[in-house]
Amino acid sequence: MRLPHPLYGLYERRLAAGLPLDRTPRHVGVILDGNRRWARVSGVSSARGHRAGAQKIVEVLGWSEDVGVEVVTLWMLSTDNLARSPDELGPLLTIIEDAVRDLAATRRWRLQPMGSLDLLPDRTVQALEAAQAATADVRGLHVNIAVGYGGRQEITDAVRTVLRQQAAAGATLAELAEDFDVDHIAEHLYTRGQPDPDLVIRTSGEQRLSGFMLWQSAHSEFYFCEAYWPDFRRVDFLRAVRSYTQRERRRGR
Repeated sequence: MRLPHPLYGLYERRLAAGLPLDRTPRHVGVILDGNRRWARVSGVSSARGHRAGAQKIVEVLGWSEDVGVEVVTLWMLSTDNLARSPDELGPLLTIIEDAVRDLAATRRWRLQPMGSLDLLPDRTVQALEAAQAATADVRGLHVNIAVGYGGRQEITDAVRTVLRQQAAAGATLAELAEDFDVDHIAEHLYTRGQPDPDLVIRTSGEQRLSGFMLWQSAHSEFYFCEAYWPDFRRVDFLRAVRSYTQRERRRGR
């Protein structure tokens, strides 16, 4: 429910002040969903919707910093999205490239692309890699930019890398099968060395992961927000974090 001014501002401030910062998530994954539906409802082009969504990213990263989040993973484009028509995919990739350049230019966050970069156009890969290089020395929020990303593909890539390494070391298939365990995969994921996401937020009202961080989200908490991504507000973010802090995390126990 949208509260009228000034009640909205008062509610938002009280919500922020009441968060137990010692229990906030270290890693938040975000599925940025609803740009096209927002565009249809608003009577504008899909490209306008995607650009409105891109503009929302800076706000969300700032809100994440405010509550002490250390890592944010933004799912901006899936491997399935690559099958969209060239008329939509081309402008969308341009918007992503521009957004990544703008994020890097702020020098506030350390950016890391993740996904099947070999499936992307060279210009998109160059923009992602340039942003990563330009922010490599930044000490701040670590931001994973998931473009051309699919959870199944990530696991496949991890297993393929393990097999190649073991083969290069002269190990037989039987030896690999005997020693193979979950750490072999975890050590070769795109997010290796990072904490798994504590909280995964999806906007637009859809209640599914769609393949997002399938391996890493085994013990994540999920929060589904009705707002389309361009309409996602600070109060929505704070509600998601509050919901997380109120849950008892059993981690399978």
